[in-house]
Amino acid sequence: MSFFLHSEKSANVISKKDYKERVPDLRIQLLELQENLKRADFPVIVLISGVDGAGKGELVNRLNEWMDPRFLQTFAFGPKTDEELERPEFWRFWRSLPTKGSIGLYVGSWYSDPIALRLKGYISRKEWLHQLGRVGRFEKLLTDDNALIIKFWLHLGKQDQIERMEKLSSDPVTAWQVTDFEREHLRVYDRFRELSGETLEHTDLKSAGWQVVYGKDANYREITIAEEICQRIQQRLGRGWKQLDDDKEEVEQEVTVDAPSLKQLDMTITLDKSQYRQQLAIQQSRLNSLSREAWRRGISTVMALEGWDAAGKGGIIRRIVPAMDARNVRVLPVAAPNSQERLHHYLWRFWKFIPRAGNTTIFDRTWYGRVLVERIEGFAREDEWQRAYKEIRDFENQLVEHGIVLMKYWLHITKDEQLARFKLREKTPHKQFKLTEEDYRNRERWDEYETAVEDMVARTHQPDSPWLLIEGNDKRHARVKALTSYCERLEAAIESNIINL
Repeated sequence: MSFFLHSEKSANVISKKDYKERVPDLRIQLLELQENLKRADFPVIVLISGVDGAGKGELVNRLNEWMDPRFLQTFAFGPKTDEELERPEFWRFWRSLPTKGSIGLYVGSWYSDPIALRLKGYISRKEWLHQLGRVGRFEKLLTDDNALIIKFWLHLGKQDQIERMEKLSSDPVTAWQVTDFEREHLRVYDRFRELSGETLEHTDLKSAGWQVVYGKDANYREITIAEEICQRIQQRLGRGWKQLDDDKEEVEQEVTVDAPSLKQLDMTITLDKSQYRQQLAIQQSRLNSLSREAWRRGISTVMALEGWDAAGKGGIIRRIVPAMDARNVRVLPVAAPNSQERLHHYLWRFWKFIPRAGNTTIFDRTWYGRVLVERIEGFAREDEWQRAYKEIRDFENQLVEHGIVLMKYWLHITKDEQLARFKLREKTPHKQFKLTEEDYRNRERWDEYETAVEDMVARTHQPDSPWLLIEGNDKRHARVKALTSYCERLEAAIESNIINL
């Protein structure tokens, strides 16, 4: 679809009489749809973007008047806060996503920065296209997960903008509404119009397409947009979710050539007690120094710990955390999603806990549950876990591009070693709580899980976010290897930070 945004055009108009006649029924329809939506298994995301003076603020206020604002979350993204600057760009958007059965209304959104930065010349065309690509993948990820995205672009001709500003400026009561920011935007109107049209073309997904609405007449824009929202929600409630053919993608079978394999591991490696004590002390001392320097430089860490049941993840955590300033470390044990988490995309609960600058978050089990337990146990459809590899790679790329040190560990033990540890847990009072019937049941599907692990590593091992496979039959060796590798990655990040200053 072509999105050439005309500088001047005849604005559509709805008369005052027609407006008053249509509003009552429209309001009833909106409220009824909100009520029906509460029982639906999808969220609604409405984006209101466009040129200055096209009525975005007035429109949002009207929608909140016509609908029940208790079940309509409204978001406006201005300059980033310190907390937002310390996280990847999309952190603040993930946190604001509506739950299934509710509506999120966004004034400005993930489109604002790419357009503004390119308009001001702060980023190249290549970087601008890269950012738009990320926007497209974000929306595709949400619509693949059943979200309904409705996007409106409110347009206004240059002459209409001039007339609006002159009218507001001539009245002392409204003159404050014309800011230097708006005047500057008017000076670059033609470039903004061209850039906006390109942006819409690059991000017009079949499942999340744009609708351009001329915003000069308030009656027209309010009725048009409210009716479109009604129609789209009603259609989704009536037909359910179906992935549109134009948005379907071939499932990638991308495998990283240099990805490690479980078959390469020497499971007989051991470390005697004296060597262990010596190496443990050295690496913990090293980590203490490096983690403090990383904190001073604002270098964060996200640590993803995966592995077999009883592989020793807890033991590694207990050797890492005491070596650091525990006030700057958060350990998150990940279990089955709770009722609130199930109302969101599976990555939402992990995005929430991305650490601030200099801090560390350790995930004991991670987003890889999508391609492991959810795959094997049938909690995710094949199309869901197949596309998760790409979604996960994009998620991790965003962390790394922000400068976060991403550590990914798989703790590997043999099937016989796991059984021996289970038996030991049965006899040890303070470890019996760790053992469940499910642990034994999972052993019956060992080969399936092993295949899933090999696929996971092969398809998500990347140069900046590699997998480290740890031979875990000997706990002492596993702990030292985990500590040593973390120190090496922190050291490299600190050196890179110094060079780039």
